[in-house]
Amino acid sequence: MSVRRLAEPAVQPASFAFNEENAAWADRAIAKYPEGRQQSAVIPLLMRAQEQEGWVSKAAIETVADMLGMPYIRVLEVATFYTQYQLKPVGTKGHVQVCGTTPCMVRGAGALMDVCRSKIHHDQFHTNESGTLSWEEVECLGACVNAPMVMVFKDTYEDLTPDRLAEIIDAFEAGNPPQPGPQIDRFYSAPASGFTSLTDEQAIQDNAREWREKRKQAWSAEAAPATGETAAPPSEAARPKTDAAETNPTIKSPSPEKTNPAAERADSVKAPTGNAAEANKADPSVEGEAKQRKNSTEKEGDESLKAPELFKEEPVGADAKGEAASDADTTSAGKDMAGHPDAEAEGKSGSKDGEAS
Repeated sequence: MSVRRLAEPAVQPASFAFNEENAAWADRAIAKYPEGRQQSAVIPLLMRAQEQEGWVSKAAIETVADMLGMPYIRVLEVATFYTQYQLKPVGTKGHVQVCGTTPCMVRGAGALMDVCRSKIHHDQFHTNESGTLSWEEVECLGACVNAPMVMVFKDTYEDLTPDRLAEIIDAFEAGNPPQPGPQIDRFYSAPASGFTSLTDEQAIQDNAREWREKRKQAWSAEAAPATGETAAPPSEAARPKTDAAETNPTIKSPSPEKTNPAAERADSVKAPTGNAAEANKADPSVEGEAKQRKNSTEKEGDESLKAPELFKEEPVGADAKGEAASDADTTSAGKDMAGHPDAEAEGKSGSKDGEAS
């Protein structure tokens, strides 16, 4: 894991302040965020400070933190996390970032780094003697088709050779940066051998003209119903076929006609709450005829409502045991769970004997 630290105190400036133009830009950038979310502007403000001074100093971090009402440590975390921020002084005229990811490396990025070592400094993040140039190796710069490439500040220079990079470095040293982009006869990321499609400009124009004519005819056909001509109805091929009321096109919901609440109450069926016997009467459609439900407290009821076992006159439950159950009850009477005589039962028995005598 790379550890990024601020520059030594000896090179840190005493203070930092945005110039008039950048201060106005910073105010507009902060105003883009809603109230309470202004801290989201920390990344663009730090980048603007680096563009103004060339690198991000401790004073710049503290100034941005004060502008956004953030603790210093929070802005320091952002500045040390993103490698786009230079935490030490770099070349004032150019800081060359050489891409060292696989596509660029297999196409000669190592030779580009050797050029930087010979023309700027042997080590990364060190300026030349005049302090105008510096360099570093970075990860992918996003133009792998045009490898190898470098980036100087915000501009990229692609399709490089060692000799071409040396010329670019000399141009920055002289204060005359060259045109960025591919350094060969290539249009952005198009094939290096030239266009392989859409090469006939006249054919492109003819096709475009033919397309416009067909589109014009289509527009005329679409406008035909307005002149009284019949138009074909829309296709129903993709519409699901269903008889559900929810998808029935003839049913409009909500209905434009409103029902009278008084009429609804009049048509509603009221429960027979006045007569309890009528309320307890079973539905004839269920049982065939209206029968009075019997209370659980009534001992006798309708014979037709008895359980099937009762119609057969067979003993049910404890009655099915017959005499055996009676004998068992007699034998177990007067004994507890362990089989010993129950004192309470004996007392009751004794009292009854006394009364009898």
